[in-house]
Amino acid sequence: MNMSAVRNDFPTIRKGGGVYLDSACQSLRPDQVIRAVTEYYENYPSCGGRSIHGMSAKVSLVTDEAREKAAGFFGTDDPECYIFTKNCTEGINTVAKGFRFRKGDAVVTTDTEHNSNHAPWTVLSEEIGLKRRYSKARDDGEFDIESFKKVMGKDVKLVSVHHASNVTGCVVPIKEITEIAHDIGAKVLVDGSQAAPHMKTDLKRMDVDYYSLSVHKMLGPSGMGILYGKRECLESLKPLTTGGGTVGMATYERVTSAPIPDKFEAGLQNYSGIAGTKAALEYLTSVGMDKILEHDRDMMRSIFKRVGEIEGLSVIGPNDPDRRCGVFSFNVEGLSPHDVAMMLDKMDNIMIRSGMHCTHPFFVSKGIEGSARASVYLYNNEEDIERFAAALINIAETFGDKK
Repeated sequence: MNMSAVRNDFPTIRKGGGVYLDSACQSLRPDQVIRAVTEYYENYPSCGGRSIHGMSAKVSLVTDEAREKAAGFFGTDDPECYIFTKNCTEGINTVAKGFRFRKGDAVVTTDTEHNSNHAPWTVLSEEIGLKRRYSKARDDGEFDIESFKKVMGKDVKLVSVHHASNVTGCVVPIKEITEIAHDIGAKVLVDGSQAAPHMKTDLKRMDVDYYSLSVHKMLGPSGMGILYGKRECLESLKPLTTGGGTVGMATYERVTSAPIPDKFEAGLQNYSGIAGTKAALEYLTSVGMDKILEHDRDMMRSIFKRVGEIEGLSVIGPNDPDRRCGVFSFNVEGLSPHDVAMMLDKMDNIMIRSGMHCTHPFFVSKGIEGSARASVYLYNNEEDIERFAAALINIAETFGDKK
């Protein structure tokens, strides 16, 4: 991968805007995506699927092209199975609120889920008595397939798991999970927000029923997500929101739904975001997801090599950098995660995340108040890692509690 060429595509990097190690929260955007967004507002700022004039036709064309690009990117054949949402959270909630659960049904998740894949099921357990069961991770954060098998049963109607953890970076064996779930008649929903930006994701091979992701973590515009579903699964799902665009026909007494994908896209859409999504998928395709995965691993290896000897440093998750999917979560003895993040920012304009990373149950269960988290992506390089490591070493030696 030509790193200098890639880095030159990102305005904040060209301008020397510091070291950005917060891509697990939201990625930077390349010129190509920014241009696609501004071109919408400059050249065809209209509504798709309603009017018949030229600008509206252009919006509809770009929207169709974006769905086709998504289908090709994720290895499936039907572009209509890709629903545009505003983020991964909305996609998960669309499935949670639209799935036809009955009394006595159960849902299985893991004990390391993001709140976006925890809160909707907790609410449903309170509202309709949906049963919750958790597959417990191993001590290093890795998914435990035997624990998963133990919590599965005939009452399980849906398995909802992340593809990769936003804290430990551990990747879940989705294909194996899907086979086990389908054997007992359960559907599978995957939170792909941390995995889809970093690795080739073949939804047809994995055979998942639903897959939700945030485009803003994979070079796309803020406020954009994608929900994939098998056609029959989407057709049986109730829409989260109804109104303009979702209606096939309406009378004073009755409303029928439009076919997918329109059924789930109520009201005017984020058309500039859709254009930017298409551009982001094209950019990632041009670089190559296999190359991005290997580059991320190189950056993780470099972090572990440079900071591994810091006294008082504790790492959350596996110590093998190849098992971390681009995230490095850690604590420094004697300092809060927020202290570490603030010092890195003030000392050398190094931007990371701190806190519980929206995975509160995971941290609470372990009695940990949170962590600092550095996350890498395709535009980071060795110089970024060197600056991060040097600053972190300085912080630990100056302010940490050394034993």
